[in-house]
This record gives sequence, C-alpha cells and structure tokens, in this order.
Amino acid sequence: MTPCRRFWHVAGAGAAFQAGSAAVDSATVMSASVFQLTGSPVAVGAVSTRLRLGWLLPQLFVGYLAGRSGSSMPFYVLGAFGRTTAIAALAGVLWIGASAGWSSATLGAVTLGLWAVYACLSGIVGVPYNDIVARSVPSRQRSRLLAVRFFGGGLVALLVAAVADRLLRALDFPASYAAVLGIAAVLMLVSSVVFTSMGEPVRATPPKAAASFGAYLKEGAETFRSDAVFHRFVFAQWCGGAVLAAAPFFVVAADSLGMSLQNVALLLGAQTAGALLSNPLWGWWGDRLGKLSLMRVIAASRIAPPVALLALLMVPISHAALMPALLAVFLLLGALANGLTIAVIELLMEISPEERRPAYSGYFNALTAPAFVLPFVGGFAVAALDTWIVFLIALAAALGQSLLLDRIEAGQGREGH
Repeated sequence: MTPCRRFWHVAGAGAAFQAGSAAVDSATVMSASVFQLTGSPVAVGAVSTRLRLGWLLPQLFVGYLAGRSGSSMPFYVLGAFGRTTAIAALAGVLWIGASAGWSSATLGAVTLGLWAVYACLSGIVGVPYNDIVARSVPSRQRSRLLAVRFFGGGLVALLVAAVADRLLRALDFPASYAAVLGIAAVLMLVSSVVFTSMGEPVRATPPKAAASFGAYLKEGAETFRSDAVFHRFVFAQWCGGAVLAAAPFFVVAADSLGMSLQNVALLLGAQTAGALLSNPLWGWWGDRLGKLSLMRVIAASRIAPPVALLALLMVPISHAALMPALLAVFLLLGALANGLTIAVIELLMEISPEERRPAYSGYFNALTAPAFVLPFVGGFAVAALDTWIVFLIALAAALGQSLLLDRIEAGQGREGH
C-alpha cells in the first residue's frame, strides 16, 4: 500500500473513532449518565479514573509483548474490536435494564463495570496504534494527519451530538443513553475495519526487544533515569493528569449552577465544535513550529478553563448568561483536549527511538498512570468540600505542567520536525 493510501486509511479510521468516542465522552455523556444513575460525585470521578487507568496500565505489558513479537497489528485487532464489543454490550444492558425496570443502583454498577472493561481494551490499542502510525506516516506529516483525523471526526461528531440531543429529549432515561452508545459502537466498528484493512507496514529496522519481562522493566527504569527528555516529559504528564481531575466535574458544576442535564448534548456539541475549529491551527503548529512548541502552548492554555469555572462558581451570573458562558468553556475544553491529544502522541513518537517505540509507549503510559487516579480522589474532595476544589487543583497542575515543559530543550527529539 502506498504512503498516501496509508495516510488516508489512518485518518479515516481515526475520524470514525473520534466521532464514536464523542458519543461516549467521559466528561459529558458518561459523567451525566453515571451522575443520574448514582447521584454520587465519587462515582462520577470514577468514570474518568477508570478510563485513564484502563487506557494506560495495559500498555506496559503490550509494549513488551509487541516488541517481542515484532508485530503490532494483532494487538490492535484485539483492543479495537474488543472495545467496540464492550460499548455495544453497555448499550444493550442499558436498553434491557430500562425495559425490565432494573434499579438505578444496579444499572450504575453494571455501567461502571463495563466502562472499566472498555477502558482496558482501549488501552491495548495505544501501543500498536502509535507504532503502526509512526511507521506508516513520516514525522513531517503526522500533525496534519492527526488534524485531518480530528477535523473529519469532529464533523461527524457534530452530527452525533445533534442526534444525541434529540434522543436524550425524545426517549426516557436510561434508554436514551443506550441509543447514543449504540451509535458509538457502530462508528467504532467502522474505525476498526478501516484501520486493520491497510495491514501493517514493514519495519525499517528490526525491533530491539528485552530477553524477559524482568529485563524489560529494568530497561524501563534505566530509560527513565538516563533519558532526560523522556523523564521530564513523564513529570509534565503527571501534572497533565492532575489537570484532568476536574474533567468529569464540569458537568456536575453546570448542574449545580442551574443547567438541566437534558442540555448535556449541547455541551458535547460545543466541545466537539471547539475540537473541530482548532484542528487547522494544531496541525499547522505541530508540523511548522514543532511538537514541543505545540505541547507548551496547549499546557499554558489549560489554565483558562478551571479559572473560568471558579469564576462562575464564585461570582453571581444571570440564568440567561449561564448557558452561553458554559458553552464557551466547553468550546475551549474541546479545542484544548484535541490539541493535547495531538501534542502528546506526536511528542512521544518524536522522542522514541524507532527500534524501541513500543517499549517507550509502554513505559511512558505505565509511569504516568498514577496521576490519573486523581479524578477519583477528586470525587471524594467534591463530596467533602464542593466542586471548586477540583478546579483549584486543575489550575495548580496546569501551571506545573507548563513550567516543566519549559525545562525541555527544543530540538531534543529523535526524529526532528
């Protein structure tokens, strides 16, 4: 397959997944559904924590196994089709539970359980995706690739948000959420088929694999100690994980400010529009000004959303002005989340030696995993003190991430820009 066709296969598959993942967005759809099922801020915090930990923790093992096997596509197949099945099962459970009159507590517990399964299966995808994409698309085109992926996915996600809004208003809860998750499952299936159909490109250099899992872990510890760029990036990502402590509570804060959760699809639409409109900027920035520069500007900009929510919580605002203000916040959240995904994936690819890229992805994601427990901890903090505390934590963490990224010297990547 030609490089051009690989570019469009990766972009098309990514766009389909991006649209599907919007329908199971942890900060809007899933947080709102779990909050309505349980009424618990701790459970809401668990939504984001389970997604992040489930995504990160399997990658340490997949990094080792993919490096040993020399082939990444079988792991992608397992994770991609597995997560599609998990979301389809969750949609089915909510639909059947609504018809059978299951209690909210039962549905809440099953939802969190299947959500954890979905997250772990998604985590299997991370290492092979980075490896296959890095071998399929040259560095100078990767930011554009991800921008095209998010732009196309954003267009479809806007349509998904519009359909979701109608479903959430037309159907009773939780059947309405089951229908939205069904849409997500279909789009994820399309993504999986498109990506796997292109096959796996031949490696330019043979993989460098550790002799055993123990040796692999020792190499990871040595990499963390000796590679200054890598360990500084890990520290910065720990702060980035702490910023996400606030992510599931933007919807909870909106509810406490007086916005009906029936309007959650409007917030999802604003978030999707922010991701869509920012794509040309992030794609141009990453390829022209460098991946590190993009990461720095995103980190600095992440200070704004928690500041905005703190202001809304502390300063009286009219009901008429509330919805436009929240839509503006979610528009910015979408733009920054999109840019952050592009920047982290790109910078990790950039600093990883090609022959050790699966291992570097596994090390990075395992080392940063502990920071993503914070949304769950944030749930307890919100229960004790109210939502303002997680926005204050996010503000401090965003400042810390920005300062740490400034300590990484430009031009230290392995592949150049």
